[in-house]
Amino acid sequence: MATWITVALLTLLAGLSMPAGAILARFERIHPDWLEEEFRHAVLAFGGGALFSAVALVLVPEASAVLSPMASVSWFVVGGLAFCGLDIVLARRKSATSQLVAMLADFIPEAMALGAVFSTGGDSGLLLAFLIGLQNFPEGFNAYREMNRGPGLTGFKIVVVFAGLAMLGPIAGLSGYFLLAQFPTLVAVIKMIAGGGILFLVFQDIAPGVRLENAWAPPLGAVLGFALGIMGHDLLH
Repeated sequence: MATWITVALLTLLAGLSMPAGAILARFERIHPDWLEEEFRHAVLAFGGGALFSAVALVLVPEASAVLSPMASVSWFVVGGLAFCGLDIVLARRKSATSQLVAMLADFIPEAMALGAVFSTGGDSGLLLAFLIGLQNFPEGFNAYREMNRGPGLTGFKIVVVFAGLAMLGPIAGLSGYFLLAQFPTLVAVIKMIAGGGILFLVFQDIAPGVRLENAWAPPLGAVLGFALGIMGHDLLH
């Protein structure tokens, strides 16, 4: 099988985790109510773990191998600030699609990075595809519940929209495969920005005991702390 077909299939499958999570949210009924609430929190916590593993195991290690320590830290912080700004805008608009936007904001650059990894013969492409699929499932679950409570699309129509958005995976993945392979530094920058943004989302929307209502400094503190760890690791190695 041609490599570009592999990229298209892997990114499509990873994207289809979004409607799969939405389907689970649509039909999820567990009794008693306290058990249903715990299940929802467990799904979100699972998503947080998958997101964090993508940052710690793939995005940051591969990007820091290309970038200088200062560049790694700088672009990581830029990613956190960018996603923070996006979260502030969505919060002020009281949009029912904030989780959807956040989901696409990390899915698309990750799919582009996956395509670039395959184009350069890297051995982490399959792992990255697996992690993207893992994180998209609970994000699709959470985004469905948020959109289903707001005006506009509801029920099965949301699942259909998510299935259509899954096609952005192959588009982004093939863009990375054919266009970004010649620019390894740019690929590394995209990975680091995505890593900083994802870490912000984990501590802003998922991690218990950190998020404060309408306050963005605590999760940004997590981004800066992780960036400091990157700097220390790069300087020691």
